[in-house]
Amino acid sequence: GMVSNWTKIPPPLFKKVVIVLIDALRDDFVFGSKGKQFMPYTTQVVEKGTSYSFIAEAKPPTVTMPRIKALMTGSIPGFIDVIVNLNSPALLDDNLIWQAKTAGKRIIFYGDDTWVKLFPKHFVEYDGTTSFFVSDFTEVDDNVTRHLDRVLKREDWDLLILHYLGLDHIGHVTGPNSPLLGPKLREMDNILKKIHISLLSKEEASLPNLLVVCGDHGMSETGSHGGSSEGEVHTPLLFISSAFEKRSGPVTQPELVQQTDLASTLAVGLGLPISRNSVGNLILPVVGGKTMREQLRFVHLNGFQLSRLLQENTPAYEKDPGYEHFKIAEKSHGNWIKLYLEGNNSEILLNLGKKVLKQYLEALKTLSSSLSKQVAQYDMYSMMVGTVIIMEKFIFVIPCSVYSLGDGIDRCIFHQSGRLCCVCSSSKASLKYFVDLVSKFLHVRRIKAVTCIWFTFLPVLGLLQNNMVILLQNPVVSSSRWSEIDVLILAGTIGHVLSLGASSFIEEEHQTWYFLINTLCLVLCQELCRNSFLLKECDLQHITTVKQNFDSIGKASECKNIDIPAAANSKLGKATSSPEFIKGSDKWISLASPWIILICCRLLRSLNQTGVQWAHRPDFGHWLTSSEHKTELSFLAAVSLLMIFFLVQRRCSLVSKIAMALGLLGVYSYRAAIGNVVFPWQHDSKDISKGITEARFVYVFVLGIIFTGTKDLLKSQVISADSSVKSTGLREVYSGLALLAALLFRPHNLPVLVFCLLIQTMMTKYIWRPLKFDAAQITIMHYWFGQAFFYYQGNSNGIATVDISAGFVGLESYVEIPAIFLTAFATYAGPLLWAIHLLCYLSSEVSR
Repeated sequence: GMVSNWTKIPPPLFKKVVIVLIDALRDDFVFGSKGKQFMPYTTQVVEKGTSYSFIAEAKPPTVTMPRIKALMTGSIPGFIDVIVNLNSPALLDDNLIWQAKTAGKRIIFYGDDTWVKLFPKHFVEYDGTTSFFVSDFTEVDDNVTRHLDRVLKREDWDLLILHYLGLDHIGHVTGPNSPLLGPKLREMDNILKKIHISLLSKEEASLPNLLVVCGDHGMSETGSHGGSSEGEVHTPLLFISSAFEKRSGPVTQPELVQQTDLASTLAVGLGLPISRNSVGNLILPVVGGKTMREQLRFVHLNGFQLSRLLQENTPAYEKDPGYEHFKIAEKSHGNWIKLYLEGNNSEILLNLGKKVLKQYLEALKTLSSSLSKQVAQYDMYSMMVGTVIIMEKFIFVIPCSVYSLGDGIDRCIFHQSGRLCCVCSSSKASLKYFVDLVSKFLHVRRIKAVTCIWFTFLPVLGLLQNNMVILLQNPVVSSSRWSEIDVLILAGTIGHVLSLGASSFIEEEHQTWYFLINTLCLVLCQELCRNSFLLKECDLQHITTVKQNFDSIGKASECKNIDIPAAANSKLGKATSSPEFIKGSDKWISLASPWIILICCRLLRSLNQTGVQWAHRPDFGHWLTSSEHKTELSFLAAVSLLMIFFLVQRRCSLVSKIAMALGLLGVYSYRAAIGNVVFPWQHDSKDISKGITEARFVYVFVLGIIFTGTKDLLKSQVISADSSVKSTGLREVYSGLALLAALLFRPHNLPVLVFCLLIQTMMTKYIWRPLKFDAAQITIMHYWFGQAFFYYQGNSNGIATVDISAGFVGLESYVEIPAIFLTAFATYAGPLLWAIHLLCYLSSEVSR
């Protein structure tokens, strides 16, 4: 016509809109067998009612706050929002809630208080509940539902948002196969039924109402979320309204849409502008009941918004395929308008309209894809500059650390032609000056980027220093090559660090550690066989002669005040102690130990799949946690707790042994109280509680054992200088932390703790002490096994595997500090237990 009205906002399609967001609602909870069993009303509406159903795909990270932003803004949040999720700031981007408030619509919200933090002044009425206390399955949802009857009777609102958290909490604590899942889904079904019936009863002739049912993210097979597995990214999206045609015919698989599409669709439905930064597409079936002219107008508005966003972010936007398709569709739209204004109502006009609509949808899809890729673009130049700076700092720190290691490198002792020649370096002062100058030149912050890599290399530097000094000091010892253990430690450490340059190796880092510890076991087996069978008598005599010569060198050096490091004595002591090992009665157990450890490691790999590529594959943990195998899980948990007691209590006092036994009994009682396991006399239908009393009962014994150990440690430092007291104190602390790990671990993960204790016992008694490894080698081996056990727990480098339910064991409400400590301890229990065992072992070897 003469005047264009395309810039005007279309009138709303719905009078009232209710959004029911069920946290962690996976698509198969509605469209699968669980939906048919536990959500009959919703299933009936989906299959035979006036509704449209879709599967909404969420982009990682699949945690609540970024998903709410995606739903309301139509944009794709970044991974930094995972950190911000803990304390969400107000959302400043253009979003659906702000547009609705600006248009004068009255919005009411009940549920997760993350919404209140994101939209602090947008709701005329709200009641937020904390989302972090995952042990709460009922009150957190009852607090939302208690407002429902009163609000549905009122007419003074336009948009009602309900965010239910109970399903997510059940998943975190007991997993997606929990017996608590069915009642919670049935509760949600009754709520949806109540809302739908109320909306239908209050509809007017002018505009219908709309009920939207969705999830912010899904749930993995372990009940967690945050990653990119299919269960985490696929959520149901239902549009229920009398404006839609009643479904007929066979039930079809729901179409896949993007979660960001909801913002554009609701904006059109409410008669609001589409959010400025939205990359979503209009879900066409929702407006499919309107005339062709209105549908074309809706998709044109969406396309114009996306093309404008593309212009703002891409300099060469005119060459973008999506922009070109949009301009072609616009021209076709113009031709259709001309025919429409001429009064042409033939079949040609209808077919042309469908063709233009198809062109628009293709353009929208291409534009959305181009804009979504903008999020994944990185500044490669800045990344390379940062990498170079990090490597420079790493190289500059090496002289500093070598300087701090002592005088071993500074003072090189050469033994040549039967005399000692001490070459004392005078470069220490100049080296210190150089290090200080470098430290001043480079900012201290940059060193944080290489902290992890650097602490990995420190024991290796110690190993290099020890071997260098020995090679330089004694020609007999220097004639022998490095052992296979030394080569493996050096190559493995460097190889692991280099592997972190590839994202795929980071995603599957567990494979690297599994390979390294398996190789380490084979090398240890070779070392044990050599010391048992291949060490000849002449070699022993030769080493004894070398030892005597070295002792005479030591006496001479004492007269001349020459420092000879203890590393050489350690190496020679290791060799001279070999005959004792060969004649020992535990030889065959020692020879079998590496193979037993290999078997244990292989069993642990089958317990929990981790990483990205194979995380979806079934494992023994999934089989145990299924509801039909609760008896097997109970038996395994009981046997594991018994094994933990026998492995831990060996060197503890009688009081600690009693406390450990009662604490482990409390662990099983806690798991039985929350429904994970059952007692032999207990029926599965027993009421499930939070187990607060049982968990606190265990905490008392944990604190008691740790207090006893700490008292012995202080006694060894203040009163007695006896190293055995210190060693006993460390053992007590270690046993207390093992009890805490048993409480926080899921029942199917208790074998991980058992094998951890078993391998430590076998390595200590039958491998490390007989072979007399030095401190650097022992430290690196502990680090390797600690990293491997981090992944044996089912952890990964993704946040989805963090078991946040461990942070609320024994808590009645959300308390931040204990929750963070318990979650961190449960996540890193493997490395922590191996680190504490390292302290225990070194304290027991002070004589060396």
